[in-house]
Amino acid sequence: MKAKTSFFCTECGNEYAKWQGRCPACGSWNTLVEQQTVTGSKKAQVQRKTVNRAVPLRELSSDEEIRFTTGIKELDRVLGGGAVKGSLVLVGGAPGVGKSTLLLQICGELSSMGVVLYVTGEESCRQLKMRADRLCTAYDGIFVISETNLQTILDTVDETNPEFLIIDSIQTIFNEELTSAPGSVGQVKDCTMALMRLDKNRGITVFVIGHVNKEGAIAGPKVLEHMVDCVLYFEGSVASGYRILRAAKNRYGSTNEIGVFEMLDNGLCSVDNPSELLLSGRPEGTPGTCVACVIEGSRPILAEVQALLCPTSFNAARRNSNGVDYNRAMLLLAVAEKIGGLRIGACDAYINVIGGLELDEPAADLAIVIAVASSYLDKPVDGNLAAIGEIGLTGELRAVSNLSQRLSETARLGFTKCVIPRQGRGKVQAPAGMELIQVSNIGEAMNAVFGR
Repeated sequence: MKAKTSFFCTECGNEYAKWQGRCPACGSWNTLVEQQTVTGSKKAQVQRKTVNRAVPLRELSSDEEIRFTTGIKELDRVLGGGAVKGSLVLVGGAPGVGKSTLLLQICGELSSMGVVLYVTGEESCRQLKMRADRLCTAYDGIFVISETNLQTILDTVDETNPEFLIIDSIQTIFNEELTSAPGSVGQVKDCTMALMRLDKNRGITVFVIGHVNKEGAIAGPKVLEHMVDCVLYFEGSVASGYRILRAAKNRYGSTNEIGVFEMLDNGLCSVDNPSELLLSGRPEGTPGTCVACVIEGSRPILAEVQALLCPTSFNAARRNSNGVDYNRAMLLLAVAEKIGGLRIGACDAYINVIGGLELDEPAADLAIVIAVASSYLDKPVDGNLAAIGEIGLTGELRAVSNLSQRLSETARLGFTKCVIPRQGRGKVQAPAGMELIQVSNIGEAMNAVFGR
């Protein structure tokens, strides 16, 4: 057995033979960490004994990629209509956000289609049984083992021959052939590679839980995201009852879909109408709020944007944004001051999106500017009005995609007015009972909303 030392970048996962102050691949400074790896005959024992052979591409059928439902509607939506047999899915998120709860809940549905092996490295089997009782999870066809040794896990897979394998979590699994500690770059990379070989050679569907560190990366390095088929991020505050599941990578579907869950006493519950949820509790007749409609995957979602402007007590005004990209928010504030005539430079400005949504779509620009103007002018926006449109640097309003779908969702939730970019006649048809206010720039938008 021969040991060698390598250096891994904790940002991009690239491997180097010697230490460098800056990673040549991603340009990050002081991100290379030293890890010992092992090569030799004992290392080869981890390799699966299945021998693959090359086959002509024309003989393969796309029907072999069989999708199956997980029993949770929102999870199936994010996965692209259901999980794919033989795929490797990584579920990442902060500790305590509900990753283990989500995967334990789907065990009941998966066990009806085959044997499920749940590997827990963070708690005992009895603790897992107590949580399964609380979640009312079915027991038939589910095997549980509390183990962190990779070789023991692979041997257990040979014994039980499961259709589904759940690893909770990858940071606790270690290969005894490596000298580094569990959770390190080398261990995480090696164990995930072994699970990937197991997944592809035997057709076992593998779900892996990965904790997110304080830098927002899974297990430090980004190597897991390159190796797995799907990367799902579970977001939400532990103190809040709502969670959002996003797909950062999906080889079998779209990466724009989101799933919304509510954490209840008996586990996670799918939220079928997230727009109604996000708008609940919206204040009436209060300045500084406006409703935007964004597209998340194939689903239109209405979100409430709030803004607060107050005279600054410092030489330089403070700026803060939550749920909106900071640079985008600063750009819109500059346009509102230069083109809209608002003296925002003398005010502290705070922008917030209710419900934990991240509005990274330009269609929310107009709602943000209207909320800012409402707070600055101290004039409330009509509670039945929504705003959709992208704003350019000269204050003009640009058209957005899927406008008819956005308007239908807006009308379904009871909004009777909507400010949209001006377009040619006949291109946009207003839903029944809705008045469309077409404007060309933010000046016309403020006149229509506030009567300036």
